[in-house]
Amino acid sequence: MKNLMISAAAAAVLLAGTAHAQSTAEWREVAAENLWVIDTTKGQVLVELEPRIAPNHIERIRTLTTQGFYDGHKFHRVIPGFMAQTGDPRGTGEGGSELPDLAAEFSFRRGRDAGFAAIPTNAPMQMGFIGSNVVVTQPDAQMMINADMKVQATGLFCAGTAGMARSGLPNSANSQFFLTTANADNLNGAYTVFGRVLSGLDVLKALKPGAEANDGAVGEGADVMTRVRLASQIPANERPTVRVAVPGGAPFTAAVDAARNRIGNAFTACDVTVPVEVINP
Repeated sequence: MKNLMISAAAAAVLLAGTAHAQSTAEWREVAAENLWVIDTTKGQVLVELEPRIAPNHIERIRTLTTQGFYDGHKFHRVIPGFMAQTGDPRGTGEGGSELPDLAAEFSFRRGRDAGFAAIPTNAPMQMGFIGSNVVVTQPDAQMMINADMKVQATGLFCAGTAGMARSGLPNSANSQFFLTTANADNLNGAYTVFGRVLSGLDVLKALKPGAEANDGAVGEGADVMTRVRLASQIPANERPTVRVAVPGGAPFTAAVDAARNRIGNAFTACDVTVPVEVINP
């Protein structure tokens, strides 16, 4: 018997017992190689990796994950209402892997094949989704005047965004990463976005916080990532299955309308809680 968990936004338009009666065209299943399963001392966090936004960083995450590098690492810096940071084998924020640092992927070139779905807002630039991540981008019409037939786009730090930590140097990301627990506009365009939390935001909010006076450094008693795997590393009958509402479908449209009605003219795509189904074995 499988257990079905549905996000709060999805619950407004679905009943657990009838979820699979919905049209499959309204949902997509997250590919196993893009589903990052992070088990922690406070519970499980599921992240969708997005290679269309940051392919080199995704390659690094996959490499370190399959090596078991992240197992046992502390959430060494946790700031309530902002983010939780981990991925340092030293547990101090000063360490990394033996692999070379990565070039920044703060923005990327978006083609028509990137699967971008625009969300009408009052923002000056076009805003929408690629997968479960929110991006801001130049409009499609501008592709025609660019030699590569693509436009500039940037992933935004909404609540639940997965970003790579770095030093003061732009090209210094290595193994450390952070997961935001609230919108963080001040990070946009300055750190690499590589995915989005689909389940477990409550787990991140429950992590032991660090002292504000010490910039969130947790120190003794920090929560840890007990085991980190790609879903593709887990036997098919043991791994979670995650489905995400597709833009244009009824569940996604209901979530957008709910956010717009709640926020009003200041509404942005970051305010949309994308409906998600998690089916545990």
